[in-house]
Amino acid sequence: MPRTLHYATLIPITKISNTGHAEKKSTSDPEPLSKLDDLYRLHRLLDGRRTGLSRAALTSEYGFSRSTLTRLIADLRDRLGAPLIHDSERGGYRYDTADGSHALPGLWFTPEELHALVTLKHLLANLEPGLLDDHLRPLQIRIDKLLDSNHLGAGEAAQRIRILAAAARQKNLRHFQTIAGAVLQRRRLKIDYYNRERDEIGTREISPQRLAHYRDNWYLDAWCHDKKGLRIFAVECIRAAIPLDKAAKAIAESTLNRELASAYGIFAGLPVATAVLRFTPKRARWVADEIWHPQQQSRWLEDGRYELAVPYSDGRELLMDILKYGAEVEVVAPDALREAVKNQLGQARSQYE
Repeated sequence: MPRTLHYATLIPITKISNTGHAEKKSTSDPEPLSKLDDLYRLHRLLDGRRTGLSRAALTSEYGFSRSTLTRLIADLRDRLGAPLIHDSERGGYRYDTADGSHALPGLWFTPEELHALVTLKHLLANLEPGLLDDHLRPLQIRIDKLLDSNHLGAGEAAQRIRILAAAARQKNLRHFQTIAGAVLQRRRLKIDYYNRERDEIGTREISPQRLAHYRDNWYLDAWCHDKKGLRIFAVECIRAAIPLDKAAKAIAESTLNRELASAYGIFAGLPVATAVLRFTPKRARWVADEIWHPQQQSRWLEDGRYELAVPYSDGRELLMDILKYGAEVEVVAPDALREAVKNQLGQARSQYE
C-alpha cells in the first residue's frame, strides 16, 4: 500500500497576520519542529536497524549535540508518532517494529509516486510555463536526486507527453500570483482592468472568490464592489493588482454556481434561453460524447441526427462554437440565435464572392 504524503506535518509554518506580515510566535504556540535535515538524518540512521544506536555513538560518531539529539528524539516520538524506544539490551535507540523499519509521514515516495510527480510538474510547466517554478524548485531538486539514484528516467516525461494549447492568451504571471494569494487568503484587491470590448481600462475594488481555468485561459470569479455584483474577469486583462487590508466579501458557493456557472460558457448570468442544435449523423459521432453543459439535454433522431439542448445567458461564445461546425449543425431554436448564425454565415460567404 503506498504511503500517504503528509507534507505539512513536517514543515514549520510561520503564522501570517491579516496584514500579510509574519507575527511573532506567542508563548502558547507549540515549538516548531527540528530542522528537517537533522530529522531525516537521524531517521535514516535508525530505519531498518535490528540493533540500537547508543546516545554516545550518536553524539560522538554522528555529530549530534546532546541538546539537538534530545529534541530530535522528542520530535520523532511525540510529534511524528515514531515507535522510537531505548532498548538497553540491543544497544540503544531503535524503532520498535518487527524489522526495525518505520515510514515517517512526509516526503517519502515510491517509484510510481515519483513518476507521477514528475509527470504532474511537466504538465503544469507546459500549461503555465514559470507559474510555480520558484515554489516548486526546492521540491524538484530533491525529486531529481531521488530519480537519479533510482535510475527512473525522469526525462521521459518531456519527450513522451505533448500538450497543445488552443487559443491560450498571454498571461501576466506576476499578477497571477497576487490574485491567487488573494483568493486563498480571502483578501480584497484593487485592480486595473482592461475591457477589450470598450478598449478602455478601469479601476475596481473586488473580493476574489475563485479561479477557473477554462479553454487554456484563467478567469477570476469575484464580487465587484463598484458594480455591486458578481463578475468574471479574464486574468490576462488585469493590468495591476494591489492587495488591500480588507477581508473579502464572502459569497456562498451555491450563489456562485447559480449566477456564474448555470449558463453555457464563461459568460455570467442566469440562463435566458435554451439553444436546440441538430448535428448531422457524421458529426454526431463526436458531439454525442461531449459535455457542453452540466444541464444539457440530448436525444437521437430517427434519421441518425443528434439533437442537443443547452441553456445560455449570452450567445456570443455559443455562436462561435456553433459556427465552427459549419454545415454539420442546424440551430432549431430560439429564433434569435438561429437568425444570428444565419447572418454570420451570410457575411462570411459575402467575403468570398
